[in-house]
Amino acid sequence: MKNAITANELKTKGVSAIDMVVRESEEAVLTVRGKSTYVVMPIEKYNYYRECELETAINKTLQEIKQGKYVLETVDEHIKRITDA
Repeated sequence: MKNAITANELKTKGVSAIDMVVRESEEAVLTVRGKSTYVVMPIEKYNYYRECELETAINKTLQEIKQGKYVLETVDEHIKRITDA
């Protein structure tokens, strides 16, 4: 994997190791003991992914509302329902 950085490389080269990989492939996979463990990416790309995730959650919620999958209740009723379950 050409976008991989080992934990040892990260220790010795620091952020410059990440910078080199991210410039070429937009994300770096950090490996620990040969296993892909973390992904590092530019904050703009991360924010885009978060926005997509939130948009998906909103769309799912809107679908559930259209299907009638919701409960109208007071805060006290809600607390009682979720704690009595």
